[in-house]
Amino acid sequence: MNDSLLILGFTTTPLELISFVLSIATVLLNIRRLHWAWLFAIVSSAMYGIVFFDARLYGDAGLQGVFIAASLWGWTQWLKGGRSSVDAGAPLVVTRLDRAGWTLALAGWALGYLLLWAFLGHATDTDVPGTDAFLTAGSLLGTLLTARKKVENWHVWIVVDVIYVGLYVHKHLYLTAVLYALFVVMAAIGLRTWNRAAREGVQ
Repeated sequence: MNDSLLILGFTTTPLELISFVLSIATVLLNIRRLHWAWLFAIVSSAMYGIVFFDARLYGDAGLQGVFIAASLWGWTQWLKGGRSSVDAGAPLVVTRLDRAGWTLALAGWALGYLLLWAFLGHATDTDVPGTDAFLTAGSLLGTLLTARKKVENWHVWIVVDVIYVGLYVHKHLYLTAVLYALFVVMAAIGLRTWNRAAREGVQ
């Protein structure tokens, strides 16, 4: 699965190409708030874990395992994650973070970044420990916010995806760089769509 292919001028592998297609399907389903997105996320994460490990992006490779666990949790949250006395066990509706939620989210991102940077810088041979750590922590936050159907997940993904484009170009993962450029556009669409859903109080 690692033999090189040339597609539209980009050098890639069958494994990266399949991961690319599954990842696009995942985001499209997320935008439409369809719970099957989590199944595609699980499969694409497993495949991208191999791609990133081969590229020595160990934070991103390890993140895929966390994504798989988070996707299983997110799937159950979307189906029956309502927690109030009225909607307990019901599907989640789209909501926004309050100020305390924003503070906690950003603090968690910062803490995760520092801890992962220290780990990756000392325990692996990655050449981009700081960037890898920042994006890994941000991706974890984005996944958690997505699982709880918070509009702000799209803000996080826009920031993360823009930086990922540069990282994957640096790592010669050109097809994945194109994927993340598409993700930026799709995240902007997702933000608009979820903002409307939050106003309407729908799933």
